[in-house]
Amino acid sequence: MKKALTALFFMAPCLVPALLPAPAEASAKATARATAPPQREPRDGEAEARLIEIYKLIGQAKPREALRKAESLVKDHPNFQLAQLVYGDLLAGFTRPLRAPGDVPEITASKAAAPLLAELRQESLLRLRALRERPAPGTVPSQFLALSPRNRHAIAVDASRSRLYLFENTATGIRLVADYYISVGKSGIEKSVEGDLRTPVGVYFITSNLDPKSLRDFYGSGALPINYPNQLDVKRGKTGGGIWLHGTPPAQFSRAPLSTDGCVVLANPDLERIIRTVEVRSTPVVIAHSLKWVAPQTLTADSKSFESVLRGWHSAKSSGDIAKLTAWYTPDFTSYGKTLAEWTPALQTEIKQLGGRDIQLKDVSYLRWTDSTDTMVVTFGELVKGAKTGRTKRQYWVRQGSQWKIFFEGTI
Repeated sequence: MKKALTALFFMAPCLVPALLPAPAEASAKATARATAPPQREPRDGEAEARLIEIYKLIGQAKPREALRKAESLVKDHPNFQLAQLVYGDLLAGFTRPLRAPGDVPEITASKAAAPLLAELRQESLLRLRALRERPAPGTVPSQFLALSPRNRHAIAVDASRSRLYLFENTATGIRLVADYYISVGKSGIEKSVEGDLRTPVGVYFITSNLDPKSLRDFYGSGALPINYPNQLDVKRGKTGGGIWLHGTPPAQFSRAPLSTDGCVVLANPDLERIIRTVEVRSTPVVIAHSLKWVAPQTLTADSKSFESVLRGWHSAKSSGDIAKLTAWYTPDFTSYGKTLAEWTPALQTEIKQLGGRDIQLKDVSYLRWTDSTDTMVVTFGELVKGAKTGRTKRQYWVRQGSQWKIFFEGTI
């Protein structure tokens, strides 16, 4: 692809008469556009797919067809700045050799335009990288150790590729259904303090779906907040909030790769697809510097191993032995601000109310996050045997040597 683009940038000027429409032809096209019916609403990923098709045509040395499709793309999406750049390059390439994407003659270039051109070039490289470096079919991010039937969908963000991946959790396993270009914080990722202009990394969940009518145009088609800071973030002293997946303002189809205040931003048609698809509170969102893609069967051993750990905790709670149960928790355990000592009486009351009845765990999911420590985010329904309803709980576990311990537990 790189060689093909280079070939475009050095196309001979003698090709211009054969590729540019004659005045009469241009007039006829203008008349047709004026009388054409309104364009239908764009589908998610459609504009990018059309841009990639243009890149492929350039690589196949089909400049006439590439120009025609580029003209159509910018007509349908006049706010798609990268598409405008490619269209301009195609036109300019017929009159002079080009040195790079967005090759503006120095006599007309301004210092103010240089940062924008650099951002558009980086966006182009990342979109092309996503085309070249597709995850192997059937693979999943390593964080998705086990999803429950309640997790009907899942999202993973690879910041290094400016890419968001949308999954469906089916009866036969997790299936990648779509992926989209995204923008993250101006200062990159690994948010730690409020106002640092970074996007957090970790395991999160969509907490709500904000009505677009309540939002400024800046947020585009809507917003899906996530639960930053999560309990691991809180344990690590991270601050800030208001991290959303949201859209773009009307004047922008997409934003530069590093351009947000910390949110994950998508083109509006892509965000609309996600909003229509995912469920609030049960959809996990993994944000990582880069995703490790693995075959699902390679996660089975770790999933089974942790399942036995959870069974041990479950057995201790069912036994009613508070000392045996609290041994599963770290000394610095917290539950919404309560220390282990402050939380233990409530746990004792809960065990007493069981009256010796067994506890059943339903719809268990394990999501793993590994950086300087090994953490497991566990969500399950807790139902007392014989009861019709129960509570949904979430635990955060940390590996300490060869043992797993709980450092947070709460009802969600």
